Amino acid sequence: MALFSKQNREALTNPLNLDHPILIQVLGICSALAVTSQLKPAIVMGLAVTVITAFANVIISVLRNTIPNRIRIVVQLVVVAALVTIVSQILKAYVYDVSVQLSVYVGLIITNCILMGRLEAFAMQNKPWPSFLDGVGNGLGYAMILVIVGAVREFFGRGSLLGFQIIPQGAYDAGYINNGMMTMPAMALILVGIVIWVHRAYFYKEK
Repeated sequence: MALFSKQNREALTNPLNLDHPILIQVLGICSALAVTSQLKPAIVMGLAVTVITAFANVIISVLRNTIPNRIRIVVQLVVVAALVTIVSQILKAYVYDVSVQLSVYVGLIITNCILMGRLEAFAMQNKPWPSFLDGVGNGLGYAMILVIVGAVREFFGRGSLLGFQIIPQGAYDAGYINNGMMTMPAMALILVGIVIWVHRAYFYKEK
């Protein structure tokens, strides 16, 4: 089927490995470091970016032939700002506690270089369906790193995952102590660096 042609499949899957936005392009690092102290906000942030990137790509792709070249960046920002506002209000309505944890970082999705990069590099040159797949792929690739880093930091820093205690009380009674460094922002940078190193060492070979 044309919907799942090789080109469309690559638009979806390449951002998960060979053209990963964080691991290969090293984009979106700031928010990846800022919202990963716990797993739940990392998941919500990843899903928010995925939804916004996918639908922003579709909208810009539909409008691409009617947008004057000189104001294309302004139009892209308006579309993204509208989607970010909608997502922000939904988060405040249904997951207010996570919305508070994410603080200003939901609003800063507007300036996320992954999102703006995909609009300019892909959506402006491709039809809506491939643009949607590209947005989903890049969003999921970004979310994958947030989930990995968030899970490691919460598990070793707090002994829990998604707020549920994983390390038993008996371990603490026996002398186990949570790693306080995992709750510090610097540790997020170190973990992202380790993930990039592992990926490039074992899964990615530069041509």
